[in-house]
Amino acid sequence: MIIVRGAGDLSTGTIHRLFRAGFRVLALETERPAAIRRQVAFSEAVYDGTATVENVTAVRIGTAEEAEDAWRRGQVPLLVDPAGDSIRQLKPEAVVDAILAKKNLGTTMDMAELTIALGPGFEAGKDVHYVIETMRGHNLGRIIPQGCAAPNTGIPGIIGGYGAERVIHSPAAGTFRQMREIGDTVQAGETIGTVDCGNERIPVRTQISGILRGIIRDGFPVTEGFKLADTDPRLEEKKNCFTISDKARCIAGSVLELVTAATVNRGTHPG
Repeated sequence: MIIVRGAGDLSTGTIHRLFRAGFRVLALETERPAAIRRQVAFSEAVYDGTATVENVTAVRIGTAEEAEDAWRRGQVPLLVDPAGDSIRQLKPEAVVDAILAKKNLGTTMDMAELTIALGPGFEAGKDVHYVIETMRGHNLGRIIPQGCAAPNTGIPGIIGGYGAERVIHSPAAGTFRQMREIGDTVQAGETIGTVDCGNERIPVRTQISGILRGIIRDGFPVTEGFKLADTDPRLEEKKNCFTISDKARCIAGSVLELVTAATVNRGTHPG
């Protein structure tokens, strides 16, 4: 059994890869996930009951004991357990912290024989056994046995020549109201939604033209500066809105490498 903390779009790549490789995977999430790329995030099962990404379905369960039923049905069980209380109960062989909070929210090396963390906020050899680099570039997906991943720069990776301009943040605190859908073609300066603050409705506008790659759920409560949406300037890449990203696949491959190596060394088999 492998428990993965977090089920956003990058985490989903790891969950998907491990599940397809034959491992029993349990995903843990918060009560209100904030995924932007919702079409490729198993975390949507928290709201909708199920979420299917590239022919793999995650299903929300109410208790850890229900995970076995989901596995028998060929599904990924997803449990709302932000504190990770079920980890001590279930005693998995491996724990992957894929919350990507840029800080450690409680994962420790003694949670399992193998513990892995994605991105900054962890020290391999101290907090977890291994850290996986998540920053785009030459070291993306690199397995770190000692030390830390590159620190968070706060600057999105470059896609189609654009970085920070791709990401749309909330202009104020309030409730987000969605006006456009993932996969829509949008123009620079176009209103894709509003943030409702009492009687005021503040428009949320794009900075560049392209494909709306991701957008937060309608009715989501946001703070000022909260990430709301992501625009991909490559109009020909609309299909990418509905498939796991290259970044997520790269990271997932490194996790699978570590889990498989640990399985072989124990003389056991997946599943």
